[in-house]
Amino acid sequence: MVSLALLLLVAVCVLSSGVWLWAICTHFLREDVPAGIGHPVKMRVLSCLIQLVITWGLVFEKLGICSMPQFVRFIHDLRVPKKDPDVLVTDLRFGTIRAKLYQPKASSSTPRPGVVFYHGGGTVMGSLRTHHGVYSYLSKKSDAVVLAVGYRKSPKYKFPVMVRDCMAATVQFLKSLNAYGVDPARVVVAGDSVGGGVATVVCQTFLNRPDLPRIRAQVLIYPALHALDFQSPSFQQNEKIPLLTWHLAFYCLCCYLDINPSWQSTLKKGAHLPAKVWAKYDKWLGSENIPERFKKRGYQPVPRAPLNEDAYLETRVLLNLMCSPLIAEDSVMSQLPEACIVSCEYDLLRDHSLLYKKRLEDLGVPVTWHHMDDGFHGVLNTIDLGFLHFPCSKRILNLVAHFIRGL
Repeated sequence: MVSLALLLLVAVCVLSSGVWLWAICTHFLREDVPAGIGHPVKMRVLSCLIQLVITWGLVFEKLGICSMPQFVRFIHDLRVPKKDPDVLVTDLRFGTIRAKLYQPKASSSTPRPGVVFYHGGGTVMGSLRTHHGVYSYLSKKSDAVVLAVGYRKSPKYKFPVMVRDCMAATVQFLKSLNAYGVDPARVVVAGDSVGGGVATVVCQTFLNRPDLPRIRAQVLIYPALHALDFQSPSFQQNEKIPLLTWHLAFYCLCCYLDINPSWQSTLKKGAHLPAKVWAKYDKWLGSENIPERFKKRGYQPVPRAPLNEDAYLETRVLLNLMCSPLIAEDSVMSQLPEACIVSCEYDLLRDHSLLYKKRLEDLGVPVTWHHMDDGFHGVLNTIDLGFLHFPCSKRILNLVAHFIRGL
């Protein structure tokens, strides 16, 4: 019995050493970190730690202990949120949906702006805890009441659970603005990454809700706005750049939309949609809509492969506006509230922001745009990571706070 326990201990130690060695060799020493990001050592350390957690998650998934996303969420939620003495944080529930309310403690003679924030994480990661520093900082700097929505995650909860959770929480918040001291004329929906996509969906959907206060503005931080074209300049330039690689992005897509991972190369080649569909949406998604300055790091137009009928039948959910709000008709887009959009140069999804910006501007919707030349996907969450903090995170939030204060 003792010998068996000793053998198990040795096996665990060997496995742990192997995982650490693999993470260091693969991600710390060989990671693709562009010089423009700055702080390359920080980036390598951060990417290495994340990949280490994901790898352990995959090991536990293979052993049948838990899924990889469950393990990742368990690890990133171990961090104890730092309290800001100037911000009051209250736990809320809208039915079964968890939320947190962030309010400046300083008294105000007038109602404050309200911000409903949907966090990123590809629908599989991220939580109210990972974004606690973001919410606190934003509430304090913008003097706003921030509602953080803790929607349910995939792969356990598939599409469209996340969007419906966010909508339900938003409706309850909009119906209770007086109780939270929020000005009904200054309600903003906001989000980063997939949360930015949800903010856009909420804006589009609530155009048909005259019973609710009208959304004043949308704040989108490196948002995910469609899932159709995977050969745009930013996808070609940034597919291997942390923290969001093409491989991880596709994994998240499969988890949420219940798409078979075997279709990865088919989607990348554009063979998942018929020619008539591409003809309809290319006017909005085509690379000619991307300014030339964003093609200088390398871009080669790739002809789309012939249609794979099976792939189309299994993945056409991607055409749903709750997955791809960027392809909504002009009649919808033209009614949307003004937008504050933040894009990052070293982001797989950079072109989503650029395409959305152009669509809104072409239709006369006011847009405030900020581009982070040294930014990358996920940088916002480093705001309270100590040594691993990137200055870009605070720049983004300061710009967003300035926008909200000006409403």
